[in-house]
Amino acid sequence: MSVTPPSLARPNRLDPLDDWSAGQPAVPPKPIAWRRWLGLIPPVLLLALGELAVRAGWVSPNLLPAPSDVARTLVEFGAEGLTRHVLASSGRVGLGFALGAGLGLVAGAAVGLSRHVEALIDPSFQALRAIPSLAWVPLLLLWLGIDEASKVTLIAIGAFFPVYMGVSSGFRDVDRKLVEVGQIAGLRPVALVRRVLFPAALPPVMTGLRNGLSLAWMFMVAAELIAATKGLGYLLTDGRETGRADIVLAAIVLLAVLGQISDTGMRWLETRLLRWRDTLDSRH
Repeated sequence: MSVTPPSLARPNRLDPLDDWSAGQPAVPPKPIAWRRWLGLIPPVLLLALGELAVRAGWVSPNLLPAPSDVARTLVEFGAEGLTRHVLASSGRVGLGFALGAGLGLVAGAAVGLSRHVEALIDPSFQALRAIPSLAWVPLLLLWLGIDEASKVTLIAIGAFFPVYMGVSSGFRDVDRKLVEVGQIAGLRPVALVRRVLFPAALPPVMTGLRNGLSLAWMFMVAAELIAATKGLGYLLTDGRETGRADIVLAAIVLLAVLGQISDTGMRWLETRLLRWRDTLDSRH
């Protein structure tokens, strides 16, 4: 009677790590449906705790209004009023992000592909990156006035640097072996950038774009806090001047929702563009 050695025995269930170690990529499992709802647990618990704290008298409603009061304030604004403020802020962020991200892509690619360009402009960009957002406001107001140009320019400045950093570091960190293979295959410089360098640098580029969009929303608030007659930053200023904490919190909630929506869109785009990757995240 022969006994099959344990090393040759067929396992009862497959372990994804066995496929990984053997160089045979396992078929990624389908995403668990309930996992997408896990992100709702922290905000729901926070809202419930805030409501309880105000109703139980632990916190003064003048300092921290109950979530139900904030929701009532949003309803009082009405669809037309909220739409006016949301569209104003979203339009500024969209235009400023497009301008800043576009310049960041060009400058980052130039720095990442050329050591001479890096030595020429990178030190200046690194110094400018350390300047706080509010420090730009007086200069932009002097140069461009209080119209839309100064606000869009400030948002573009905020979006530029994360995109620039992501693109430049992405190109610099491309594996040299990939470049050598492309050169052996006879790719010309433009084709080499388009078919080898850019796809390999795409993950940090997308990270830079996501960070740039997030920072664009932050710089938008700084721009609208100074001089604006509509927008979410204007609502923050109006709530502070009138002592209405509910208006301030309502504006913060809208900023959080809009930021999450825009980041979700960027994540969807990132997933579509990087679906060729076989990473740990793609296996769960």
